[in-house]
Amino acid sequence: MINNKKSGEQAGKLLAEYNLPDKGLIERFELRNIRTEEAEQAVKIEQICFPPNEACSEKNMKDRIAKAPELFLVAMDKENGKLAGFLNGLSTKEHAFRDEFFTDVNLFDPTGQNVMLLGLDVLPEYRRQGLAKELVFQYIRRERKRGRKQLFLTCLKEKVTMYEKMGFVDRGIANSTWGGEEWHEMSYDIGT
Repeated sequence: MINNKKSGEQAGKLLAEYNLPDKGLIERFELRNIRTEEAEQAVKIEQICFPPNEACSEKNMKDRIAKAPELFLVAMDKENGKLAGFLNGLSTKEHAFRDEFFTDVNLFDPTGQNVMLLGLDVLPEYRRQGLAKELVFQYIRRERKRGRKQLFLTCLKEKVTMYEKMGFVDRGIANSTWGGEEWHEMSYDIGT
């Protein structure tokens, strides 16, 4: 008799190792660019997922959505039509993360070969199901097809291991002081 839990864990490890999509998540969620009319949902999700000192402001989130919707990847729950989470960033030619990416959408360069990831948001009721990882892996695939070279992000120390499991490399303490916190800068070489 096969242990379904153990079998599922092994399958999950293989999906991650070979950067393959999780069929169950793909069937449950529609992964796509954000739509303008979803801006309010995105703002609310950001406010739930991040403390006030770290969350993107409503204005900055709406500006990002208006200027670079193609750099948002949302997971829409097919059952209820609501956003469960999203990953967003801005493309640039820069090679280091700085706080201004959070607040100045004019740093967006559509021809930039790097992407500064600005937020991975998954609502609490959708966590621990592999959705965050699937958003990251799908984002990597999509940006590889677009010819991007690297992804950059900042995270708190307790999230470093999670991102390392997804293939990101910890570059040490970031120059970022966003929200009065100490951040680690991490990067992922897409290697197109």
